[in-house]
Amino acid sequence: MTKLIIFDIDGTIVDAYAAIEVSLNCTLKQLGYPRAGALQVRRAVGFGDKNFIVRFVKRKDVETALAIYRKHHQSDLLKYSHTIPEAKKVLTRLKARKYKLAVASNRPGRFSGVLLKHLGLKKYFDMIVCARNKEEIKPKPKLLLDIIGKLKISKSEAIYIGDMTVDVKAGRNAGIRTIAVLGGSSYKYELKKAKPFRIISKLRDLLKIV
Repeated sequence: MTKLIIFDIDGTIVDAYAAIEVSLNCTLKQLGYPRAGALQVRRAVGFGDKNFIVRFVKRKDVETALAIYRKHHQSDLLKYSHTIPEAKKVLTRLKARKYKLAVASNRPGRFSGVLLKHLGLKKYFDMIVCARNKEEIKPKPKLLLDIIGKLKISKSEAIYIGDMTVDVKAGRNAGIRTIAVLGGSSYKYELKKAKPFRIISKLRDLLKIV
């Protein structure tokens, strides 16, 4: 019996790709690098902002680029992000069904909290946990294990929802069933190869499963 549903943020309940792209390209322009395209950005996210920046600048410029990126992202994130269609409706129905809801994300905590509050999503969650260092970044299982431990839920009673293969791997590493939703950063064939518990086309399809 499922008691807890854990969500990834980006590509799962929030679309922040435009915000990330704007912040990145402002950073690249300032440092004299070529502009990055939308698909490049979409395929590079999901492993924390430092690992994201590393893909676009030389090693010597990483720390400078990261500082510039984070400065831009504080405002860009709120200006260009929006909820995934029907995310609020799905979360509302899950809360009405008495499920505990949580977030496990590789996005830095200071950005995650502000973003979820700005979009009116923070109120739905009993717990929000974000990676603080390389030992916590998915696919490592620590975020998921911390959540089920603190909420006193067994692994068999939890489900993790994400859009990337890294989410599926994190769920497997934690021993938690993972449902992959299409439309995020990973393609369907990649998700199939990762072998999640289920693959759904839209977030609203989750309501048919739990």
